[in-house]
Amino acid sequence: MPRKTHGQHFLLSAKARTLSLAQVFGLSDAAAEDLFRAIRWASTEGKPICPHCGCVTCWECRRPNGASRFRCKACREDFSVTSGTLFAFHKLPLRLYLAAIVIFINEVKGKAALALSRELGVQYKTAFVLAHKIREAMAAELRASNIGGPGTVAEVDGCYVGGHVRQENRKEDRKDRRLAENQSGKRRCVVAIRERNGRTITKTFASEDASLDFIRRRLAKGGELHADESPAWNPLHARYPMKRINHQEGYSIDGACTNGAESFFSRLRRAEIGIYHHIGGAYVDRYAQESAFREDHRRQANGAMFGRVADLVAANKPSVDFCGYWQRNKLAA
Repeated sequence: MPRKTHGQHFLLSAKARTLSLAQVFGLSDAAAEDLFRAIRWASTEGKPICPHCGCVTCWECRRPNGASRFRCKACREDFSVTSGTLFAFHKLPLRLYLAAIVIFINEVKGKAALALSRELGVQYKTAFVLAHKIREAMAAELRASNIGGPGTVAEVDGCYVGGHVRQENRKEDRKDRRLAENQSGKRRCVVAIRERNGRTITKTFASEDASLDFIRRRLAKGGELHADESPAWNPLHARYPMKRINHQEGYSIDGACTNGAESFFSRLRRAEIGIYHHIGGAYVDRYAQESAFREDHRRQANGAMFGRVADLVAANKPSVDFCGYWQRNKLAA
């Protein structure tokens, strides 16, 4: 009998590779600037728009060292191609920032800051802040957005991430790590709402019970909600028609399942264990949002993902948490 063949996975196909890192590294400084101008000011075909007053009448007045500068006719303020964006106040060539986006989105589960620093040839601190700015751009895609509504099916679930406590060597010294007094305090519950054939919204809490208001705000009424049998989800029955699944009996029974949310969590855990290794409590939310973006765009070509992230970088204002992060020497909020 002829052998049964399976279709090629999208990530292995040529359609998934529309942009290479070599193409970005091969850009001259002028070409990299032109590319970012075209992304940022797409409505004017790359012609600068003043970020201070919105005037479109601006002229070029480069600094003596060749650095990009424009001056607005209306407010007379100077600005650069990255002013007012997440890449504002950049000190490295713009080509390296664009290459960082390519490197970041080319990874399926995540990119460690140490590896990014080696590939870009920059300090670890620089790569750490740059990676978090890219995560901030990814998270901005669904900021204040809702999912669900009539005719939709959504899944909600939670998993605990971070704050690993290492066991003692001797058996008699070991403690029950399930008890609160034996935990590090950094362990957080990531709650995910995932619409089938739609988007994924995440947020971290101390427990699943604390997420109910978040779910009510971000998940519109009218659709069906699937959850496991955790008692934390019981109050949601008053707002949504629900189906519950007991995972001790099966993964999908009578049409009830949370496999989509579980699939997201499996990738998040692989990123935590295999890529990042340690995720601090203050940063769990950011890593979860990054994983949600990767999950939602996993069937897009890397060129399309690069364009989307670059658009978000250009559309968002300078980072409040990571501009001057190391100088403040404190955790981001």
